Amino acid sequence: MRRNKGEGKYAIIRAMESLREIYRIGLGPSSSHTMGPAKAAEMYLGRHPVAKEFEVTLYGSLAATGRGHFTDRAIAMVLGEGRTKIVWKPGEPLAEHPNGMKFLADGADEWVVFSVGGGALRERGGRRMAERVYSYANMAEILAKCEETGLPMWQLVEEAEGVGVVGHLESVLDAMNAAIDAGLKHDGVLPGGLRLQRRARSIYQKARFLQPEFRRTGLVAAYATAVSEENASLGTVVTAPTCGSAGVLPAVLRYLAESLGCDRRELVHALETAGLVGNVVKRNGSISGAEVGCQGEIGVACAMAGAAAAYLYGGTTPQCETAAEIGLEHFLGLTCDPVKGLVQIPCIERNAIAANRALVAAEMAVLSDGRHRVTFDEVVATMLRTGHDLPSLYRETAGGGLAALVKD
Repeated sequence: MRRNKGEGKYAIIRAMESLREIYRIGLGPSSSHTMGPAKAAEMYLGRHPVAKEFEVTLYGSLAATGRGHFTDRAIAMVLGEGRTKIVWKPGEPLAEHPNGMKFLADGADEWVVFSVGGGALRERGGRRMAERVYSYANMAEILAKCEETGLPMWQLVEEAEGVGVVGHLESVLDAMNAAIDAGLKHDGVLPGGLRLQRRARSIYQKARFLQPEFRRTGLVAAYATAVSEENASLGTVVTAPTCGSAGVLPAVLRYLAESLGCDRRELVHALETAGLVGNVVKRNGSISGAEVGCQGEIGVACAMAGAAAAYLYGGTTPQCETAAEIGLEHFLGLTCDPVKGLVQIPCIERNAIAANRALVAAEMAVLSDGRHRVTFDEVVATMLRTGHDLPSLYRETAGGGLAALVKD
């Protein structure tokens, strides 16, 4: 693979990052607003371990919904509560991305960095802070490679990353199931001031006694809600592709593991398939609600889960791509409008809806021959353009939509 001179391992041309970058295990409620800033703070602290005072300025969406997403708490926990000053500038987004941060240590060594979704960071000037390991630029190239070699999508992952990635994905699977189990056990009110009652346990208990045609909807909704409620409570979840959409893929995998009897290896293959789908969007679109709205979070999660389900249903690689396309296409234009800036309303219900829709997308794809008029790559390009066309108040600023109309 060709590299740009002088930029080292971060500049592999036309490449995509490791699945370790899209599946991150960490604390909620937001990969872009808590995981990313906390990671940036850790990196900056490493450069200034004995600094007496830190000043962190949050711009745009990070400032607009940062309090509801606990951005300030995440940063201060790393840098130190007593020596960290947070400056909020919600009306001043930086040009490169809505989620901008500026760090200062004892008034010097300015560092500007962006939290671009899924916990990933990008420095000013465009350098993504992650190694690139795939040579594929889009889904068309992935499909062509699968056609040429006869390999399924999951095997392309292990060829590019080595079998060591399997251990990470097994940990991801365990963390996803642990989040479901924890969410199903808990009752009470979610933190943040909306006084929103946890519902996952109740939905699960009722769903087990429903007729089969309703039971699936209930169980999938219960699993997705369980993870989303854990996320809203600062519990441990897996970005898939983000914390705000973390309930979709685990719910689909858990339901299919139970209903189809899928073994652990099959579920890892499904994670690999879904991960490639998410990687295509990260490279060619966005998984940041602050940049493109919730279509980049819930829509992409639905696409990932749809492809995973199609694989577990025995679908071909083209059918997996079709399921991803269906999953994302019908969330185009979805706004990010969290009430009070919390990852609760409408975020939790959206996870439940998207998880059920992912199964429908997979079923429609497997019933087809895998050929369709609109490609996944075209939908990703449309999503990015649509997201940029959305006014900023519909892109995770809590300034429009439900956030503007639903009051305490």
